[in-house]
Amino acid sequence: MQSRPFGRTGRQVSEIGFGAWAIGADWGHVEAGEAEAALNAALDAGMTFIDTADVYGDGRSEQLIAGVLKARGGERPFVATKAGRRLPQQTVAGYSAENLSAWTDRSLKNLGVDTLDLVQLHCPPTDLYYHPEVFERLDRLVEAGKIRNYGVSVERVEEALKAIEYPGVTSVQIIFNIFRQRPTELFFGEAKRREVAIIARVPLASGLLSGKFKADTRFEASDHRQYNRNGEAFDVGETFSGVNYDTGLKAVEQVRPLVGEHATMAQFALRWILMFDAVTVAIPGAKNSAQAKGNAAAANLPRLDEATMGKLKAIYDSEIHPSVHGRW
Repeated sequence: MQSRPFGRTGRQVSEIGFGAWAIGADWGHVEAGEAEAALNAALDAGMTFIDTADVYGDGRSEQLIAGVLKARGGERPFVATKAGRRLPQQTVAGYSAENLSAWTDRSLKNLGVDTLDLVQLHCPPTDLYYHPEVFERLDRLVEAGKIRNYGVSVERVEEALKAIEYPGVTSVQIIFNIFRQRPTELFFGEAKRREVAIIARVPLASGLLSGKFKADTRFEASDHRQYNRNGEAFDVGETFSGVNYDTGLKAVEQVRPLVGEHATMAQFALRWILMFDAVTVAIPGAKNSAQAKGNAAAANLPRLDEATMGKLKAIYDSEIHPSVHGRW
């Protein structure tokens, strides 16, 4: 597993990490034993970056991570968490010093540590990025020793560009995959110039880019791919990257012939993300050890050639761009 520098922090992290949303909630039920096996398989495969949030299973994800890391001992991986979605309604006022401190304390307890490696504001309202006092509150948490670094998780490229104007923002988490290519146009260059780490989330477009789904595939009622198809619970861009399900299936069939014999489509999609050196780490989720091992193996694939990259861009431009590109 190759490593990449995590922005200005001085830390190196594996270029494929572990996205821990699925072991918390919203992707169908995952037994604790399966979740622990997935985490252990990821760490055994060389992943040194784990991404979670305080709301994933109301703390379940953080607690599972803490248990696995305590049992393993040794050098800890870089563990990033998020804060802000515990608010009953997303408002700038909700990101008060008191709330930020309380959320941080809760994650410290859940993860069983004295200092959090990274706290990310969890897709806050756009207006927040125009309130420097919120970022000053995060600076105070750094000074207090509760967090080492802070960043943001965003929905839109415009939010990312505004966020990195703040000198304390060390990372941006953003949706980036074959079906969500807009970040390459301006944001990637600006993030590189400012030495800001980029965490690529939803790298498989909620599983669409695994190539395993069909028109009649059914998801559990507790799976956001069932209950958030139209943005009923949160931003629709988080589910299938905002791509209409049937449109996505059609595009997947155009991608499939490009994959070749030596990789799964999921691994191929992850390898595409790693072609962009602005990306620090991609964070696919895994609900079991086989998925975790498969994700890690993507890092060993050879680089995609220029012709393949061009064909994938053409598929995006013709099938996905019209409905997705301008929205996020």
